[in-house]
Amino acid sequence: MNKSETIGNLAKAIALAQLEVENAIKDTKNEFFKSSYADLAAVLNVIRPVFSKHNIAIVQLPSFAAPIASVETMLIHESGEFISNVCSSPVGKQDAQGIGSAITYLRRYSLAAFCGIAQEDDDGNGASDKGKPNPPQDKKPQTKPVEPKRLSNDERELCVKDMKAAPDLSALQQAVKDAHALAKSIGDKESIAFFNECYKSCEAAFAD
Repeated sequence: MNKSETIGNLAKAIALAQLEVENAIKDTKNEFFKSSYADLAAVLNVIRPVFSKHNIAIVQLPSFAAPIASVETMLIHESGEFISNVCSSPVGKQDAQGIGSAITYLRRYSLAAFCGIAQEDDDGNGASDKGKPNPPQDKKPQTKPVEPKRLSNDERELCVKDMKAAPDLSALQQAVKDAHALAKSIGDKESIAFFNECYKSCEAAFAD
């Protein structure tokens, strides 16, 4: 931002003007975004009378150096104090219509921002939404299927040995219960089925 050596008078005048400025009327439709926004004429109609009342002139100087369009917006006070700022944007379609459209947008955008009025930003919607990459999808890392855990052969044999050594049916039931608990602790369904078969065999021996 450029400014004069002092801006005290200008700053005071801008502060008073901004108290009186109302937001621009959203009189233009944006069919693509289904919204309304204030065009350049609406913004100027709101700002000029109030800023003139407080002795502030508005000057906008457009320029184009392919592929960039620029607009310098200046607020000049009767005291000679001024502030200015340059707003630039690349132009996609570099013909008279494309350049003119870009400059009109830059004039409207920079003027509204400079003077502190709100407007629905149609081109801003386009800038933020058109061409915006899709948000990255959360890709969960592919995990290899977990191999089911198994009791070792030695652990199985110890459980079977306890069942075979049971002196009575009650002890056998406790032995198979302990074997089941050990297998369930690691989710070993295969061993549980194996212990059930062993239990049936041992139970049959007690029946004999």
